[in-house]
Amino acid sequence: MIPISDDNPTRITPVVTWAIIALCALVYLWERSLGHDMDSAIFVLGFMPATLFGHHGTSPFGFVSLSPLATIFTSMFMHAGILHIAGNMLFLWIFGNNVEDAMGHGRFLLFYLACGIAAALALAFVDPRSRLPMVGASGAISGVLAAYVLLFPRARVTVIVPLLIIFFPFVVSAFWVVTFWFLMQLVSAAASDPNQPGVAWWAHVGGFAAGLVLTPFLKSRSFPLFGRVRRGPWSR
Repeated sequence: MIPISDDNPTRITPVVTWAIIALCALVYLWERSLGHDMDSAIFVLGFMPATLFGHHGTSPFGFVSLSPLATIFTSMFMHAGILHIAGNMLFLWIFGNNVEDAMGHGRFLLFYLACGIAAALALAFVDPRSRLPMVGASGAISGVLAAYVLLFPRARVTVIVPLLIIFFPFVVSAFWVVTFWFLMQLVSAAASDPNQPGVAWWAHVGGFAAGLVLTPFLKSRSFPLFGRVRRGPWSR
C-alpha cells in the first residue's frame, strides 16, 4: 500500500519540508557523482552504532570516521539508492507539509531532527556493536507519520496497491494507512537480524515512538489532537 496524495490542505507554505527534500536530493546527487567512492562516503557519513559506544574500528575502506554525534545528523540526509530516496521523499512530501503547518517552521525542524536522533539511538540500543552504517531520512519521517496520525487521523489518503503490473488506487483514512505501515515496521523489526545489512527497521520504530511523544508538546494550540481536517475545494 503506497500513499500518493492526501486531501488535507495547509495554511502555510511548507518551506522546511521543501528544503529538507531539496537538501536530500542534492546530497544524493553528490553521492552519485562520487561513482565507486559512494560506498566510502556512506561509511564515513553514515551512523554506526558501535562508534557511539566507543567500539571503534576501521571501516572497510580505511577512512577515519566523523564524530558519532555528527554522523547522526549527516546520515539523515544521505540515501543508499534511487528507490530509497524516492520512497522517503514521497512520504515526506505527502505528510510533512501538514505536520509543519500544525507546528510551525521552527518547531517542525526541531521535531524532525529530534525524531531522527531518536531513530539512530533506537538502532544503537538494539545492536550497540554494529559497524553497519545507517543512512536515510526514514527514521525522522517515521516521526512525521506519528504526528500526522495523531493530528489528522481522519484525513483521506489516496493509496495504490500494486498487483503484478496493475496499480489499484483507492482512498482510505490516514489512521489505517499509518497503522498498517507501523505494524509492518514492527513485524519486520522483530523478524530481522540487526547484524545483517538491510532496512533499519528498529530506527523506524524509534522515530515513530519519538513522534508520538513529542507531537503534543510541539503542535500549535489551534491543531487539536485527533482533530478534523479541512477539506480542499475539490472535496465532496
